[in-house]
Amino acid sequence: QVQLVESGGGLVQPGGSLRLSCASSGSIFKIYAMAWYRQAPGKRRELVAAITGSGSTRYVDSVKGRFTISRDNAKNTVYLQMNSLKPEDTAVYYCNADGETYSDYGIVGFGSWGQGTQVTVSS
Repeated sequence: QVQLVESGGGLVQPGGSLRLSCASSGSIFKIYAMAWYRQAPGKRRELVAAITGSGSTRYVDSVKGRFTISRDNAKNTVYLQMNSLKPEDTAVYYCNADGETYSDYGIVGFGSWGQGTQVTVSS
């Protein structure tokens, strides 16, 4: 099994910044894509940003120019730097990763989610 643990959420004023971290642990053979999703109350979960193993990134239009996703492959950790935060960024942010893991049957694929971290942007 692969576990993901997010940290870094909290309450921030509009225009402020936060940095989210998501650490992966377990019998990891390789991690391919890592991503951040968010879900606001009453809304569907949406992809915020994603990064491949080679570092290619993509963002939802609403965060382009404000958020930056990065990863440390040696630490199996993904980050989300969030600047110029707006009230509409308020949501629970979830980390997601997919790759391959060691199992009793050899190397198998996995897809894991973190438990989520609350980000609230309010004055």
